Amino acid sequence: ICAKVKTMTLQQILSPFRRAVADYNMIKSGDKIIVGVSGGKDSLTLLTALKAYQRFSPQEFELMGVTIDMGFKGRDERGLNAIKEYCQSIDVNFQVIPTDIAYIIFDIRKEKNPCSLCSKMRRGALCDFAKKMGFNKLALGHHADDLIETFLLSSFYEGRLSTFLPVSHMDRTGVTVIRPMIYLWEKDISSFAKQLPVLQNPCPANNNTKREYIKSLLRCISRDIPQAKNRLFSAIVSPDRYNLYDKAKGE
Repeated sequence: ICAKVKTMTLQQILSPFRRAVADYNMIKSGDKIIVGVSGGKDSLTLLTALKAYQRFSPQEFELMGVTIDMGFKGRDERGLNAIKEYCQSIDVNFQVIPTDIAYIIFDIRKEKNPCSLCSKMRRGALCDFAKKMGFNKLALGHHADDLIETFLLSSFYEGRLSTFLPVSHMDRTGVTVIRPMIYLWEKDISSFAKQLPVLQNPCPANNNTKREYIKSLLRCISRDIPQAKNRLFSAIVSPDRYNLYDKAKGE
């Protein structure tokens, strides 16, 4: 008999969320933060947690939700309206930015593995909008699983030991990108997001990408080594574990 999965509460989400914000000094008084809201579980959880954090945060900051309309044919108007209504319900300003990103990636470039380019283009559009509107920070919904997967993608496909940072400054626009959910696991976000108006991913490459392969690989590894993901995460974020050849330089 399968045990019933307990739904994560907002308080349980906020605990690692607050720790990440504090550890990396992500938010300062006077910040104007845009949240990239794709309509997926990650971005809606991020928006919800940031709004809840805003209510008791020692730092005063502004918040806005922004959806990048990729330009897919058959745009989900009902889904966008659901996001808009949800933002209104939690008192967050919301705006949709139209783009032709889908046309560029799938029709012009015909990308077989579009995730990296798509991510860069969406992030660029968000940063440009943030700069235009006078916002200084962009919050993205990447979590602990994303951190590990990006590290493995970079290692396997690029030959680099690299992944994204919790806080990174975009020189071109002057916008700082923050990732407050870096300590949260995808399974916990999925559990919490059951109560949110999550949209179906419209991307034609969904579930058929290099990242999905890495996800599948990690699931297989975790069956034999249950603590594999925890140890990979610790190796990436712990300063005393990711030095690799640094100690050998002085020998």
